Parts: sequence; structure tokens; C-alpha cells
Amino acid sequence: MSSPIKAIATEAAPPPFGHYVQATEAGGVVYVSGQLAARADGTSLADEPFEVQAGQALANVIAIVEGAGLGRDRIAKVTAYLVGVEYWPAFNAIYADVFGSHRPARAVVPAPALHHGYLIELEAIAVR
Repeated sequence: MSSPIKAIATEAAPPPFGHYVQATEAGGVVYVSGQLAARADGTSLADEPFEVQAGQALANVIAIVEGAGLGRDRIAKVTAYLVGVEYWPAFNAIYADVFGSHRPARAVVPAPALHHGYLIELEAIAVR
């Protein structure tokens, strides 16, 4: 009997840093694990400006969703953790540019710190 939960993996996004997968799919819903600003080869961009980190984290989420065989228009929900609420306007502009007319539900959560010194982490939910 196969598991109703399937792991999603793509080489177009960084491998997990810990004991988790890039995403799982259950019941036609894809749950993307938190994505930091690292390149697909694992190179950290934690020392880069916020805008670079935000673009990379969004690119990672989209690459994983595409690795599940879906487009960015299938992303239903995004949760963004930002180290500092002052980054909200920059994040909003980058997010709007990436998603265009598609508007997933979203939460932006200020956080005091993120692992490895990153300024942003994103998680997402997409649907088949």
C-alpha cells in the first residue's frame, strides 16, 4: 500500500538543510516547506540585500511548485517570515511583480531572527 503523502523534490531549488523535504503532496494539495534565500546548488545568499534574498526565496517556492507539475497560478497561500517589518514594502513590491494579477492568500509575519542569518523565509500551499 502506498502512502497518501508523496514527497516532492526538484534540483531547481536548494536541497533541504535538515530532516524534511522541499514539499509534500497529500490529497491534491502541495505543501512547500520553508524556503530561504539559497541557490539551487545550496549557495547561501544570507549576506545579500533583502531584495535579492526575497527574489531568491520566491524563485525557490515557484521552482518547487513547478517541480510538482504546477504553475505559480496554482499557489493558494503564502506565508512570509521577515526579519523586520521595515522590509514589508520591498517584499510586497517583489511579490506583486512575481505573481502579477494572481493574488494568493498571504500572511506576513515579522520575526526577530531566522536560521543562518537570513532575512526572509517563505512557505506556500498550492493545489492541483
